[in-house]
Amino acid sequence: MNPHHRAIGVTFAVHGAVAGTIATRLPWIQDRLGLSPGVLGLALLCPSVGAFAAMPTASRLAHRMGERRTVRLLIAAWCAALALPALAPAPGWLFPAMLLFGATAGMSDVVMNAHAVAVERSMRRPIMSGLHGLWCVGSLAAGGAGIAAAHARVDARLHLGLAALALLAAGGLAGRRLLADRPAGGVPAPRRFALPTRAVLAIGVVGFCGTFAEGASADWSAVYLTEVADSGPGLAAAAYTIFMSSMAGARLAGDRVVHRFGPPAVVRSGGSVAVLGGVLVVAARTPWLAIAGFALIGVGIATVVPLVFAAAAGTGATPGEGVAGVATITYLSGLTAPAVTGWTAGALSYPAAFAMITCVVAVMTLAAGALRPRGAGRGAPAPGTSAKALR
Repeated sequence: MNPHHRAIGVTFAVHGAVAGTIATRLPWIQDRLGLSPGVLGLALLCPSVGAFAAMPTASRLAHRMGERRTVRLLIAAWCAALALPALAPAPGWLFPAMLLFGATAGMSDVVMNAHAVAVERSMRRPIMSGLHGLWCVGSLAAGGAGIAAAHARVDARLHLGLAALALLAAGGLAGRRLLADRPAGGVPAPRRFALPTRAVLAIGVVGFCGTFAEGASADWSAVYLTEVADSGPGLAAAAYTIFMSSMAGARLAGDRVVHRFGPPAVVRSGGSVAVLGGVLVVAARTPWLAIAGFALIGVGIATVVPLVFAAAAGTGATPGEGVAGVATITYLSGLTAPAVTGWTAGALSYPAAFAMITCVVAVMTLAAGALRPRGAGRGAPAPGTSAKALR
């Protein structure tokens, strides 16, 4: 692992750690502000709205300021924003805090993925799956620390403030070793508001389906085990951890598989595994069968988002513009998946909801050809991709 690879890897882990930290202290924030479930739900909608609105501007900012500098600035802003929700003195202040939190999350997500593509191209081998695996590792580690802090009744303002400072320092140190910007060479500036283009929509379909399955499984796995598989609360909570751990492990191992077989084949194979997992979940009436199904879903969809970002980077005037376009689609999917799953479960049943999710994964599998690498020239293989992978 060269210094640039290591630096962007730490950056991904820091980004994941911020997300994992805030998730563990939401009950404290709800209790302190006296939020009803409905008001908390609206507050949790704000980060997705903020990200969705801000992400299309990220590539323009990177073009003006330089990608390396923009990554460092936005990761710092994302870390600093971690402290804001716990500092909100009243519900009315929580909403703008969460909007800003989401905006910095989405913009930093776009620019760090675009920079990761640049590092991947400089190394001439796939690294995106492993980087997203490090994001999961950072999220899981920070989530564990957050659970310990919550169990010890540490004030969330102190916990989130210290976490923000520690992650800010880690991100700052990593930022010094990021890949230096290359001369623009007459590349036109991205559009001020880069909505997805036609070229990115087919890739976006794959990303939408993968993110939909990920968001629905992450948010509803514990509930599914409780309501359908008659699980106790401890085992139900473990379903989320096993799902995320399965996805993290598959991502960390995914780069070698992508290098050997190529993105379309990996997504098709993974989609087949995820469909099998979905079938197990739908059929499960015991906890461990359902957990096995969620683990297979995690393994099957693990490489989708990294490969979607890598493929989208070759579709725009700049890598950042393509990444921003597909990130907008995937965030929209993540925004709608939990709600659509809940509505379907309420109208029909939980197994029916996950039967719908299994069908979404099947569509992802069929659309995997959209991720065929676009090299320098339409017929050339992308750097680090074997000829066999293009078949």
